[in-house]
Amino acid sequence: SGLALIDAHDVCADHSTVKIIILGAGRVGQSVADSLVSERNDITVIDTDAERLRDLESRFDLRGVVGNGIEPAVLAEAGAQDTDLLIACAAQDETNLVCCKVAQLMFNIPKRIARVRSTGFQRDERLVGPEGFAVDRIICPEESLTRYIGKLIDYPEAMQVREFAGGRACLVSVRARAGAPMVGHTVAEMRNSTPDVAVRLVAIYRRFPEEPDRFVACAGETRIEPGDEVFVLAAREHIAHVLATLHRRDATPVRPVRRIMIAGGGRVGLHLALELGKEPGRFLVKIIEDDSARCIELASRLPSDVLVLQGDTTDENLLGDESIDEIDLFLALTDDDEDNIMSCLLAKRLGARRVLALINRRSYADLMHGTQIDIALSPAQAMLGELLAYVRQGDVQAVHSLRRGVAEALEIVVRGDRKTSRVVGRKVSDLALPRDVHIGLIVRGLPDSPDVSADELREPQVIIPRSGTVLESNDHVVFFLPHKRLVRDVEKLFRVSPTFF
Repeated sequence: SGLALIDAHDVCADHSTVKIIILGAGRVGQSVADSLVSERNDITVIDTDAERLRDLESRFDLRGVVGNGIEPAVLAEAGAQDTDLLIACAAQDETNLVCCKVAQLMFNIPKRIARVRSTGFQRDERLVGPEGFAVDRIICPEESLTRYIGKLIDYPEAMQVREFAGGRACLVSVRARAGAPMVGHTVAEMRNSTPDVAVRLVAIYRRFPEEPDRFVACAGETRIEPGDEVFVLAAREHIAHVLATLHRRDATPVRPVRRIMIAGGGRVGLHLALELGKEPGRFLVKIIEDDSARCIELASRLPSDVLVLQGDTTDENLLGDESIDEIDLFLALTDDDEDNIMSCLLAKRLGARRVLALINRRSYADLMHGTQIDIALSPAQAMLGELLAYVRQGDVQAVHSLRRGVAEALEIVVRGDRKTSRVVGRKVSDLALPRDVHIGLIVRGLPDSPDVSADELREPQVIIPRSGTVLESNDHVVFFLPHKRLVRDVEKLFRVSPTFF
């Protein structure tokens, strides 16, 4: 796979841990470390802030190195000589790019990922290629967030939408609503009502008084209750139907998102407004920014039909004057978590149909569940899935972090044959999967390589696996894992080994 970081044959025979250096102990660096350290990787974090590193070391099983990551001596101290992967996610683009180049020239670190906000670098291979800054993969937070929000605009009833198998399958989460057709029914009843539709419920998170949401396994007798957050894997063409059966009380078509208000004209707000403006006439967009100079810059860069307003995003009069009660989606995208929370709560009270708050602090995001805020979105979590797909071993195609990083959805490509694989030619019921791991979907018939012509392809199938379903080589298998600590067990099962027998 072009996305795989290290093929199984590149790892020593005992499948030892992957050595990773993370540059930057900010919010993104901490989220990356949190996700990777639990999978028994050997993590070293470099940062100039000693106190921040001490805090990380006290919370996670990793090592901190104080210093500037572009200095060879600091990288050497961090163990760059035998490191498998560098993830440069410091605050400045320049630092991340230079660090990748030093890692290539001085230490020959095989894989280098950089967080780069400037969009110019991604369009020029000469700049990021081996002769340039030697970056294998650029991650841009604003682009990740814009893609994520775009899916929520396409599916207004969903709380999360994650794509697999090139968009042919999706994982969606939706809040079960009293009166919707399948709410109050069991998982088996939902399954039996549409036996030929490629849909599978993989998890329910249920609210309980005075305690966090609790994971509920989706057995056949499990009943879907109002207020449940339901995770469903489905073929793309069935997503709208799934959302309707769990969220809509009648047969009225869902109202599309048309009127959008963005609170905050920073990097994220600008990037999103530019994307929305690419489809003239589809959206009516207003963007509120407090800084007058920034408003002038926004007005000069955005299409003329995007209305730029100067003002406070928590100003009740301003929101009222701008018809907040007619807004389909209110997005609070400033750099201030408290402002985002307050402006969303205010917008919702004044009549906005749906509100989304950008929340950097994980503790704040946890608090938002059960409030009037429909979606609390962490920038680091939105970006993490793209990054993790490059860190996993084997043929992992997509990784999406869910429930604020606790659970994961994973897409793995089946490789090998009956001699080299523990899964090829075997029934789903015979796979030695951990108890809580769900095989949600199998996508069969995707091209094995991008060079395959359209004439050679069969139409891909999205299959709901049953106990007797037999896995074939090149199947794309999508899993739901309620605990990310199970990732390694799944990867190990699917790994090709020349010495399996």
